[in-house]
Amino acid sequence: MRSIWNGAISFGLVSIPIKLVNATESHSISFRQIHVSDGGRVRYRKVCELDGEEVPAAEIGKGYEEADGSIVPITDEDLARLPIPTAKTIEIVSFVPAEEIDPLQMDAAYYLAANGATAAKPYTLLREALKRSRKVAIAKYALRGRERLGMLRVVDDVIAMHGLLWPDEIRQPEGVAPEASVTVREAELDLADALMATLGEVEIASLHDDYREAVEAMLAAKTGEGFEPAEAMVEPAGGQVIDLMAALESSVRAAKASRAGGSGDSAESAAEAEVTPIRGRRTPAASAPAPKAVGGKKSTASTGTAKKTAAAKKTAAGGKKSTATAKGAAGTKSGAGARAGARSTKSASAAGAKSAGTGRGSAGGATAGAGTAKKAAPRKRSSA
Repeated sequence: MRSIWNGAISFGLVSIPIKLVNATESHSISFRQIHVSDGGRVRYRKVCELDGEEVPAAEIGKGYEEADGSIVPITDEDLARLPIPTAKTIEIVSFVPAEEIDPLQMDAAYYLAANGATAAKPYTLLREALKRSRKVAIAKYALRGRERLGMLRVVDDVIAMHGLLWPDEIRQPEGVAPEASVTVREAELDLADALMATLGEVEIASLHDDYREAVEAMLAAKTGEGFEPAEAMVEPAGGQVIDLMAALESSVRAAKASRAGGSGDSAESAAEAEVTPIRGRRTPAASAPAPKAVGGKKSTASTGTAKKTAAAKKTAAGGKKSTATAKGAAGTKSGAGARAGARSTKSASAAGAKSAGTGRGSAGGATAGAGTAKKAAPRKRSSA
């Protein structure tokens, strides 16, 4: 890798010659500006305002513009003669725990390579000291015309340096946080924790730039004249009120299904079965279990049956009583008939002298009355 800066690390009285190498590179696809009507490329030319001529890069220097518009030329030699110790040196000023560095301060990243055989021993000494202390080194250095702040740490077997912004270059987040007062419930935090645990960790090396790959595929298709632009699916944004709990629960189920590698209703139902109920969460009425019967109490259906059975028994008893009453009444009538028959017999005997025919009739009536009396006798006993 090509170095962009040569200097030394100042570690107390130890000096380590190093070369500065870019640790990152951009893979973004760059586009040229063109004239839309004819496709001609639009170029930027650096032209001198005094003579109107284009100036090549080799003839372009630095200058400082004053308030009145006049330019003060500044050369590289002027910058090199500045009375600062960091002009060609990365000066370590302290060692601090890595967690004390705010990630907002981190800027570009570089690798520090040992410059020459004599630099191998002190380079290794600093690297191992950083490893054992589990700290990072804070340093100052000058690059591209300005003094900067840096953080040195160990990456594998190499010392890496992150450019840091100066503390006064970090803006205060005023007016950024929501102004409305919002209360977050414990149940929502529990679901958020469940979602975080379900998503888990990811291999950073497995992540890639989907947008760049899509642009490359589009360029390949356009080059082959087989490109047909598809309409992008844009989700409607804003103006929607969502149920936060429902969204979190759905996110947990989707994350579990994704982790399980399942798809479809089976994966979704399996994931749903694993969701832990949240404290204070009301169970829907449709899924509530039927209430258990309390011991010692009869159900409504049993009570109704018992009432019907009792009513039937009462009705049967009433029927028996009615039958007995009817029989008693019949017996009474039969007894009355027998007494009337006896009186008829006496009358017939008294009138027997008048006519034989009449006596026979009376005797027949008496016989009939006696038969009735005989029949009525058992009915009397049953009535009694």
